[in-house]
Amino acid sequence: MIALNKSTSPALFAENDSLQLFKRLIKEKADELRQKFDPHSSVAELLKEKSDFIDEILSCSWRHFLAGHAEKLSLLAVGGYGRRELFPYSDIDIVILLDSADTSVYEEALANFFTFLWDIGLKPGQSVRTIKECVETAKADQTIMTSLMEVRLITGSMALFEDLKQQITPDKIWPSDQFFAAKMQEQAQRYAKFHDTAYNLEPNIKEGPGGLRDRQVIAWVFKRHYNSSTLKELIKYGFLPESEYLELVAAVEVLWRIRYALHLLTNRCEDRLIFDYQRHLAQQFGFSAGSYQYNEDVEQFMQFYFTTVLGLERLNEMLLQLFNERFICGEIACKQIPINDKFAAINGYLEAVDDYVFERQPVALLEVFLILQQNSALKGVRATTIRLIRKSLHLIDDSFRQNKVANRLFLEIFRQPRGITTQLRRMNRYGVLAAYLPSFANIVARMQYDLFHIYTVDEHAIFVIRNLRRFSLPKHSDELPLCNDIFFLIQKPEILYIAALFHDIAKGRHGDHSVIGEDIARNFCLQHDLSSHDTKLITWLVRNHLMMSMTAQRKDISDPDIIHEFARKVGSIEYLNYLYLLTVADIRATNPELWNSWKDSLLKELYAVTYSALHKGLQNPVALSDRLQESKKEAKDELIKFGLSEAAIDDTWQLVSDDYFLRYSTDEIAWHTIAIASSRETDLPLVLLRPQTQRGSAEIFVYTRNEGSIFSLCTATLDQLGLTILDAKIMTTVDNYVLNSFQVLEQSGEPINELYREVHICRALRNNLLHRKVKERRNIHRQSRQAKHFPIPTSIQFHADPLNRNTILELVTTDHAGLLSKIGRAFIKQNVNLHSAKITTIGSRAEDMFYITDQQLEPIADAGRQEQIREEIMTMLDAGG
Repeated sequence: MIALNKSTSPALFAENDSLQLFKRLIKEKADELRQKFDPHSSVAELLKEKSDFIDEILSCSWRHFLAGHAEKLSLLAVGGYGRRELFPYSDIDIVILLDSADTSVYEEALANFFTFLWDIGLKPGQSVRTIKECVETAKADQTIMTSLMEVRLITGSMALFEDLKQQITPDKIWPSDQFFAAKMQEQAQRYAKFHDTAYNLEPNIKEGPGGLRDRQVIAWVFKRHYNSSTLKELIKYGFLPESEYLELVAAVEVLWRIRYALHLLTNRCEDRLIFDYQRHLAQQFGFSAGSYQYNEDVEQFMQFYFTTVLGLERLNEMLLQLFNERFICGEIACKQIPINDKFAAINGYLEAVDDYVFERQPVALLEVFLILQQNSALKGVRATTIRLIRKSLHLIDDSFRQNKVANRLFLEIFRQPRGITTQLRRMNRYGVLAAYLPSFANIVARMQYDLFHIYTVDEHAIFVIRNLRRFSLPKHSDELPLCNDIFFLIQKPEILYIAALFHDIAKGRHGDHSVIGEDIARNFCLQHDLSSHDTKLITWLVRNHLMMSMTAQRKDISDPDIIHEFARKVGSIEYLNYLYLLTVADIRATNPELWNSWKDSLLKELYAVTYSALHKGLQNPVALSDRLQESKKEAKDELIKFGLSEAAIDDTWQLVSDDYFLRYSTDEIAWHTIAIASSRETDLPLVLLRPQTQRGSAEIFVYTRNEGSIFSLCTATLDQLGLTILDAKIMTTVDNYVLNSFQVLEQSGEPINELYREVHICRALRNNLLHRKVKERRNIHRQSRQAKHFPIPTSIQFHADPLNRNTILELVTTDHAGLLSKIGRAFIKQNVNLHSAKITTIGSRAEDMFYITDQQLEPIADAGRQEQIREEIMTMLDAGG
C-alpha cells in the first residue's frame, strides 16, 4: 500500500483520477483489516490502525484542498474516532475549528474538501465552528460537551486546538458534578428505552444496559473529574482493584470483538444482535450446535454475551455510585450511620461494617436485601459491599442453604410490602440468587431462541413477579382492575411470588419444564418448612401455570363441558384466583406485544364462568337443556326490544340446531338473527362487521349458501387484508346455508377502528365470495423479519371430543400467509365438515384446533381416515398451495 505522508500527498493528487486512487486505498485497507480480524483475538490494535489510516487520508486531503490555510485552521476528530476506536463501519465524526467567524476566504476550499471525502466514500459527520461557537453549543448540550471531551487534533493549527481545550475545562463549563448528573439522567433514559434490562433477545451491543455505552459513561465522568487519559487510573484513585479493572477490560474487549464481527457480517454500522446474525456469530465465535437441539449454539453464544454485559452493568453501577460519593458528596458522604451490628448507611447506601462480616455471619448475605426493603431511605448497596458480596459467594454452600435462619430470611424477602422485584433483580445481578438456588443458576442469562419469549428466562421470572406486584398497587389499578380486585382476595401473596420464581426454573433441562419445576419447587418448600397447604398450592401452580392460557386460547370456553372439566382440575376458587393472576402476569412478562384485548377478555370470561361453576359446586353442573332455554330466552327478549316479532324470530331460528344457541353469546345471536331475518336471497352473500365485541375483537359474520369452500375463501381474504384471525365458528342450517363468524384483530393486535377499513373488508370479502375466488393482489399480512429463523415442525394430532360430537384436530406449524385457507381446502378435498376453529399464534408458531366431523356429522374416529386427512394437510402445506 502507498504510504500517505507530506511527500506523497502532491503526487497522489497529481494523478489523473485521484478519486479512484483514494477509493482503492480505502478498499485495500478495509480488506487488509478484514483479513487480520480474528474473533478470538483482541481488536484494540485494529481499531487504532483504522483510525490512524483515516487520519492519514484526512490529513493528506486537508493539505491538498486547504493549501495555505491548512495550518491556520484545525481538523479535529471527536467521538469514537477521537478515542481512536474506529470499527469497520463506525461514524467518522470531525470538527473544523475556525480561527474566525468569517469563512469567505476558505469556504470554497472547505466545500471541495468535504465533497472529496464524500466522493471517496468516507461520509463524515462534520461540523464547522469557531471556538466560541463550540463553547456555546457545548454549554447548551451535554452530548456535544461529551463529544468535545474526546477531541483530538488530526492536523492543522495546534494553537487553536489547545485554545479550545482550555475553553471547555470543568472550571469554565460543565463542572464535573453537573456533568455527572446530566450523564446519570441520560443513562436512566437510555436504560428505559430497553425496559431497564440488558436481557432483550435482540440486544443493542452499544446502547443497551451493560453495553459499550456503559463503559464510555464510566470513562467520561471519570475523565471530567480527574482529567485522566486512561481508565487504568481507576486503580490509582482507589475505585477498582486491579482484578476488577481487568474484568472491565475483558468485558469491553468481548463486546468490541462481537461488534467488529457484526460490522463485517452486515457491511454496515450495525449494533443490534438481531436473530438474523446470531447463529452466524455463534459459529464464528466457536459455539457449535450440540447434539440435543438445533438452537444450542445460539443459546450458548447469547448466554456468553449476556453474562458479559451483566458483569459490565454491575461494574457500571458500582463505579457510578463511587463517583457520586466522591464527586458530589465529598467528605459528608463518608459519615457512617449505624443500622445494626453488621451494617451502616453511608451516603444512603448500605455498607458492611468491615471486610469480615460475611465470614462471621454468612446469613448476612441475605439480610442485606431484607434491610434494603425495610429501610426505604436506603438507595442500594454500597459499591465496596457489592464487591464484598461477590467475594463471599462461596460461603453460600449446602450448609448455608439448609440453615433455617437463612431459609427464614429468604422467605421474609418475599413477604415484604415493598422492594421485592428490585431486590430480586439486585440479588440476581450480584450472583446471590443463583448461589442460593442452584437450579436458578441454570436459567441465569439463558435465552430461549423463539419469538414468544423476548427476555432471558431469569429476567422473565423477575418480570412476572414485577407484574404480580403491580396488581397490589392502587396506582396501577386502572391497567387491569379485575387483577387488582382479585389480588386483595389473596391471603398470601408470597405464594404467588415463589410460584412465579419457580414456574420456568426447569427451562433447558430437556424435559417438561412444568413437571421438573414442580419437583424443584416441592424440594424448596420442604426445605423452607412451608405448610402442607402452601406447598401443594405452589407446586400445583408451577405444574399448571400454562393450563389457564391454553384452555382460554385453544378450547371452546362456551362449551359447558370444557368449563366443567377445567373447573374440576382447578378445584377451588382459591386456586382459581392464584392461577388467574399468575397467568396474566406470565403472558404480559413473556412479550408485552402478545397481550391484547382479546386475550384479556378470554381469560376474564374463563375466570368468570369457572368461578360460577366452582361457586355452584362441581356436583351441580348446569344442565344442557337449562342452558339452552336460558340462552334462547335472553336472545328473544333482546330481539323483541329491537322490534322483531316472535314469529319472525321463530321463523329464523327453526333452521338452526340447538348447538348454535350453546356456542354463541346472546348479543351474537341477536345480531345474526336481525341480519338474517331482514336479508333477501339477492343480498347474499351477506357480510357484516362489528368493530368491537365484548371480547375486544371485531366480529365478521358471513351468511350465504353452503358451497364447500366458504371457509377457505374467507380465511384467504382476511389473511390477504392483513387481519389476524383469533377464532372461527362455522354453522350449517337445515336448509344448507352457512353462518360463519370470525373474531379478528389488526395484525398490530389493535381492533379495527376506522369506518373506511370496515367497509373495505366487507366489500373485499363479499366480492371474493361472489366470484368464488380470491383476487390476486399484494398480501398485506406481514410475516415478521425474525420468523424465518424459527421454523416450527408441523405436528397433526387427533383427539376425541368428551361429548363425542366432534373430532378435534390439533395442528402445530409455522404461521404463514394463507395457512387457514390451505387447511380449508384440505378439508374440502377430504369431505370433512368443519364446525369450529380456535386459532392461536404465538410468535411464529401457529397452534390451531379444528372441530370436525364427516359428512354425516359423525366424529372421525377411524385411524386410517385420520391418516388420510393428515396426509392431505401435509401435502397442502408442503406444496404451498
